[in-house]
Amino acid sequence: MLNKLSNRVYYMPHYAETDRPALGLICGDNMSVIVDSGNSPAHAQDLLHLVEQLEIAPVKFVVITHWHWDHIFGMSTMGFLSISHDLTKEKIRYLQTLKWDDASLDLRVSTGEEIEFCRDMIRREMPTREHLKLKTPELSFPSKIELDLGGVTCIVEHVGGVHARDSSIVYIPEEKILFLGDCIYQDFYSGEWSYHLDELTVLLEKLKKYDAAYYVTGHQNPKTHDDMWSFLDELTRIGEIVGKEASLEQAIARFREVQGTMPDEEQLEYIQNFVSGNQKTLFRDESS
Repeated sequence: MLNKLSNRVYYMPHYAETDRPALGLICGDNMSVIVDSGNSPAHAQDLLHLVEQLEIAPVKFVVITHWHWDHIFGMSTMGFLSISHDLTKEKIRYLQTLKWDDASLDLRVSTGEEIEFCRDMIRREMPTREHLKLKTPELSFPSKIELDLGGVTCIVEHVGGVHARDSSIVYIPEEKILFLGDCIYQDFYSGEWSYHLDELTVLLEKLKKYDAAYYVTGHQNPKTHDDMWSFLDELTRIGEIVGKEASLEQAIARFREVQGTMPDEEQLEYIQNFVSGNQKTLFRDESS
């Protein structure tokens, strides 16, 4: 289904069973824009079918938030002009050189280029991939681009982050809605899932400048301003407690000392994420 966030903005909810991310639709007086293209031709077709039932201005563009498979595999099916950051376009060009059959996916998992989670979800969403065709965005930008849709504006800005260095956000100032893609999520392509406090802080400073009432992320339900920043402030607080600690046991002990209680399951996961980030930093420092 398409859920309505405002008179101008809709979203198609995420679907965890096959790692379908949330997709967005922004409707102007003169044209409409889709945010992300889906994780398969079928995902893209499902969205297009729902869009066809609305009385809105024609869709002209699809904006891609980052290069990960679940946000780009529906781009050819969408058939609209696509827009991304320069790095996203570069990464997709590389993905076009790869094969996506089971044996090729298994090989990339064995070399560490791909992760098991993504391989398994690709297979679940698309049991066969003989006709999968990847498309590079026709338009790309180095930092920021603004689209006037008629009565409503889309600001697309590169923000980066550890999840994907090419991550961009889409902001609709008239509606105070911010599509984050996956930019606030962990790095999961380089070993253990991880956060890095310094990089998280830089990212959040970029997000704070946008006056948003609602935030749409790729793999969660939309959050209000208060709910989103309650989560992000807690995440930052955990990162500050962990500091540069690279021992999980010591980080948990530090958390207990500061908070006066043992971490719950979710807090423990984030403690582990920051510890893993510190371990990666130490490894890089020792290897250089």
